[in-house]
Amino acid sequence: MKRVLILVYQITVWLPLMLIATVSTALITTIGCFCGGEKIFSYYPGMIWSRFTCFITFSPVKVTGREKLNKKQSYIFVANHQGAYDIFLIYGYLGIPIKWIMKQSLRKIPFVGKACEMAGFIFVDNSSPVAAAKTIKEAEKRLKNGASIAIFPEGSRSRNGKLGKFKKGAYQMAMDLKLPIVPVTINGSYEVMSKKSFCIRPHKMELIIHEPITTPDLVPDTMREAAVAIRTLTEQSKFSIESTLWNKYL
Repeated sequence: MKRVLILVYQITVWLPLMLIATVSTALITTIGCFCGGEKIFSYYPGMIWSRFTCFITFSPVKVTGREKLNKKQSYIFVANHQGAYDIFLIYGYLGIPIKWIMKQSLRKIPFVGKACEMAGFIFVDNSSPVAAAKTIKEAEKRLKNGASIAIFPEGSRSRNGKLGKFKKGAYQMAMDLKLPIVPVTINGSYEVMSKKSFCIRPHKMELIIHEPITTPDLVPDTMREAAVAIRTLTEQSKFSIESTLWNKYL
């Protein structure tokens, strides 16, 4: 009976509210950034949209570790990817402006794609080494006034809530840009909306911000040292994220 009520709520209330909120946020972001307010409009509309989404899903969020961040410092945030609500958790509750690293295909989403482009989000092009290098240059250009980058190193959502294999792209970018990496643990979003489902399931969620991992002292002189440094960063961040996962995800 509870599942039926939630499904009725999702179709009659949640879905219309999400459509209105998403289109409105996209339009406000696009217009605001077009008028020269990227610093404000690339962050605050999306932050409010994210918190609103969690609110109408009846999914309370607990955040710990914000005090570890310096709002004047740029970071590369790496988080586990449990479900669709990971985006709302990071965008809405991290507490500092971020630029997303996104797939090129997302640029085609009506309203949203244009808003992301105007907000200065970075679309990844891995079609060639030259295109990939251009992505790094674009990221460097976008990191202004304390803005940071958020990446899911697993690449896609987990099938069971547990950690998958981490790809090296985020860590290579941190090395190239000489930015600290901040591991972020997400708990509970898998329960709210997993990769296997489009139905919401109200559930508590948690965002845990770990100590930043510095990278400037890891700048390598050789290809071999670069591989070792990236592997070390990957292992450190993965260990931090895993250390505060709920037992059900271990």
